[in-house]
Amino acid sequence: MLARLLLACSCLLALAGAARADACTLVTELETGRVLKREGDCERRSSPASTFKVPLSLMGFDSGILEDEDEPAWPYRPEYKSWNEAWKGTKNPRSWLKDSVVWYSHVLTRELGEQRFKRYADAFGYGNRDVSGDRGKANGLTRAWLSASSLQISPVEQIAFLRKLLKQELPVSGKARDMTLAIMPVFPLPDGWTAYGKTGTGFQPRRDGTFDRSRQFGWFVGWAQKGERRILFARLIRDERKENSVASFRARDGLLAELPALIAD
Repeated sequence: MLARLLLACSCLLALAGAARADACTLVTELETGRVLKREGDCERRSSPASTFKVPLSLMGFDSGILEDEDEPAWPYRPEYKSWNEAWKGTKNPRSWLKDSVVWYSHVLTRELGEQRFKRYADAFGYGNRDVSGDRGKANGLTRAWLSASSLQISPVEQIAFLRKLLKQELPVSGKARDMTLAIMPVFPLPDGWTAYGKTGTGFQPRRDGTFDRSRQFGWFVGWAQKGERRILFARLIRDERKENSVASFRARDGLLAELPALIAD
């Protein structure tokens, strides 16, 4: 009887956890395309949030606005009004990706300008390619990739973009690709593997297009590498209720915990 009660309780807890979040996990081999795991709705699009810093890095280095891992070093200004203390102070390309600094992205996109920004998004075939921003507000340079704004991408499309990046199939210079790979956040894994990935968090959209601060979404996208073997991954979480922890950190930590078993030789 006790065993039956424990089993029933565990099933109820699992169902409750599933009801709290809608998630996709997609893990594939780069070279063969073999799917190691596909779970959830991986075709549904969402805002890329700070995972968009990866294509932004390519744009910045390819255009010459970004120079290397340490330059340009742009100072924080009070008018940026950053709520995150980690975003304050002088930032360079490496710390921009590491700390996911929003204002650094805005300085970069303004330097790019609307025409170049749109040309790159189109050339990359990134998601729905819509960098117009919030409807009727002409703010694409600073808003397009955030929360409920115009740019949308699915986990399947995230994997497709990463595949083109690693196979050198994007229309950018070799330096742009190499510098972007050099500044990606690094996560050591067991058995000689290393993961490279970017998180992204935002609020889910309501039907009227505004965003719901009570429900987050969270990404973790990137790849793991050991020698010549490379594994692409994308996880997207959509919370069904208010959570106190950051959705992208939950996506990252959960996937990093699962990866060793999925990619074991």
